[in-house]
Amino acid sequence: MKFKLFSAVLLLVCFLFLGVVSGVIPVTELPEDVAAGLFPRRTASPAPENTEVPPVSPIVSPSPTRGTSVLPEAKTAPTYAPVTVPPAPTAAVTATVPPTPTPTSEPANAAPAGDLWEPAAEVISTTITGSGPLQNDTEFSVDAAALLDKAPDVTLPAQGPQILIIHTHGTEAFTPDGSDQYQASGDYRTTDPDHGIRKVGHALGEALETYGLDVLVDDGLYDWPNYDGAYARSGEAIEDYLAQYPTIRVVIDLHRDAIGDDTAVYKTVSDTLQPEAAQMMFVVGTDETLPHPNWRENLAFAMSLQGLLDREYPHLMRPALLSSNRYNQQLTPASVLLEIGTDGNTLAEALTSAELFAQVVGPALAEKINA
Repeated sequence: MKFKLFSAVLLLVCFLFLGVVSGVIPVTELPEDVAAGLFPRRTASPAPENTEVPPVSPIVSPSPTRGTSVLPEAKTAPTYAPVTVPPAPTAAVTATVPPTPTPTSEPANAAPAGDLWEPAAEVISTTITGSGPLQNDTEFSVDAAALLDKAPDVTLPAQGPQILIIHTHGTEAFTPDGSDQYQASGDYRTTDPDHGIRKVGHALGEALETYGLDVLVDDGLYDWPNYDGAYARSGEAIEDYLAQYPTIRVVIDLHRDAIGDDTAVYKTVSDTLQPEAAQMMFVVGTDETLPHPNWRENLAFAMSLQGLLDREYPHLMRPALLSSNRYNQQLTPASVLLEIGTDGNTLAEALTSAELFAQVVGPALAEKINA
C-alpha cells in the first residue's frame, strides 16, 4: 500500500515537472516593485506581450499668424523614482482654492504704467513770422511767394477715400495742462492715442469730413518702441493704403515740432487769435539726398494751402521749410508734412489749430472733387 502511494506521488511530481518544462503550465512572476509593495497595482490591463505601443505624435507649434491660436510645444513625460504610497487619511481635508485671476490684456505698444508726467522745463510763448513764406535749407532756388496765390493743383475723385492722415511719430505729445494729463513714454511723448498727435489727427479728419471730404486716419505707431526707422515703416503703410485705396490723392503726415532744451521749451502761437492757437508749419522734401521727382509739385501744393491760411488767419502759419530729406512725399504728388504746434503747446491749442486748418483747407479741397 505504501509502495503504491509513493509511486502515485512520484508520478505526480514527474508530471508537474514535465508540464512546466514543456510550457504547458505557465509560471508568472510579479515585478519586483509591485512585489515589494512600492506601487499600487494597476487595474487596467497591460499591453499584450510583443505588441508595440504606437508612439504619441508630438504637438507641433505652428508659426504665429493673426487669428491663429498657437499650441504649446509637446513635453516629454518625466520619469519618476519609486515612492512609497502613504496610507489614506482618516478624514478628508478640504482645501480652499483661490479663484484663477482673469488675465488682463494690455494694449499693443503700451507705455509703462506710472505717475502722470510733468515736464520740468519752463514754457516760453512766441510767434514766429520770418522774413518770407519759406525757409530754404537746400541748394535749390525756388520762388515760393509766386506759389501762394495759386489754387491747389489736385483733383479728387467723387467716390472713395481722398485724403490719408498718418502720424510717422505717433507718440508725439504736448505740454500737459489742467485738461490734458498723461503717462509719458518719453519726454513730451505718450502712447495714449487720446493725449497726443493722433488725437489731433482724428480731430482734423473729422473736421475735414464736414466739408464733404472722405478722409482716412491711420492709428499706427511707427516710432514705438523703436524710434529709428519710423519713416521707413510709415512709408510702407502709405504704400499699402495707396494700393488698397487708389482714390487717395492727398497724404498729410501730421507732427508737432520741438523747440527748446531741458530748461526751456517754446510754444508757438498766433498773435492774432484768441483763444490761443498753435502755429503750424509745412515741411516739404526734395530730391537733394534721395530720388523724389515730384517734389516741386508737392511744394506748389503746400504753398497754395499756406496762401489760403495766411489770408484767412495771419500768423497762424510759420514759414514753410524746404528740406533736403523727402519724408515719404515721393509717394504722391500732393503729400505734405504738417507740424501743428511744438512740445511747448498744449493739446487744446493744437486742436484749435486743426479746426482752423479744416475751415480753410476743407472748402478749397471740396471744390476739387472731380474738378
